[in-house]
Amino acid sequence: MAKLGFVGLGLMGSRIVKRLLDAGHQVSGYNRTRAKAEALIQSGLQWQDSPKAVAEAADITLSMVTDTAALSSVTEGPDGILAGLSPGKIYVDMSTVSPRLTRDLARGVSATGADMLDAPVSGSVSAVEAGTLIIYAGGKADVLEKVRPVFESFSQKIIHVGGNGQAIATKIAINLSLPIQLIGLFEGVLIAERSGVPRAAALDALLNSVMASPAIKYRAPFILKMPEEVWFSASMMQKDLDIALELGEELGVSLRTVELANEMLGKAVEMGLGAQDFAVLFNIVEQMSAKSEA
Repeated sequence: MAKLGFVGLGLMGSRIVKRLLDAGHQVSGYNRTRAKAEALIQSGLQWQDSPKAVAEAADITLSMVTDTAALSSVTEGPDGILAGLSPGKIYVDMSTVSPRLTRDLARGVSATGADMLDAPVSGSVSAVEAGTLIIYAGGKADVLEKVRPVFESFSQKIIHVGGNGQAIATKIAINLSLPIQLIGLFEGVLIAERSGVPRAAALDALLNSVMASPAIKYRAPFILKMPEEVWFSASMMQKDLDIALELGEELGVSLRTVELANEMLGKAVEMGLGAQDFAVLFNIVEQMSAKSEA
């Protein structure tokens, strides 16, 4: 097996690494906060003191971080991933950032003699733990084939969509619809509830109708009880919609419903709800409805 490295051991990254370790892979890792990696170190993760050290120790280095600033911090500079790459190595970024940044990063990787894939995923915590993520891969087909056995340790399907940056564009195309779907569902729940139907019954009815997508089915119940561990915060979703709007402007695609959803997520952040799961959009739908009654 290839020697693997992983930078970014957060909610998703830590679970991916756990599956890689369980599959028998040798994994070196780094996270800004070492404490978050202690359980993985006990499970066999080889801790490194910098992203550069991870890339030097690994044949294939993967990263998954929160945003553009975080990605720049782990890839650039004397201790960054790029500084640890060399000919024959592969770098895979699984973060959701702008396609333009991904293409720029791919050029930087190429300058070291290494190859890069962008490989964002579809699915949340439960999908990682079950090994059922969907991976969208951008980059050279032959490079993907070298990484495929690694991806198969934590995914059920791998879709090669094109060159560097195109996998991120595909992920953004998927994510932009998620809050829009939820807002529509929440408006329906509120209509039913104010017609006298108990909220839980209304939600049960809607989630067992033709309008319920898989994403809605696992997230909408959060309006009855929020998860103890946040899967995808309102702030993170707003970050993705900001990328979508930037991409839409660049490509000349009108994203009117995305603009509305982004405005509502902005309201959630202003209310101090940005760290909660983006299912808090229900609170915004309720608030807007209360104002319209006054």
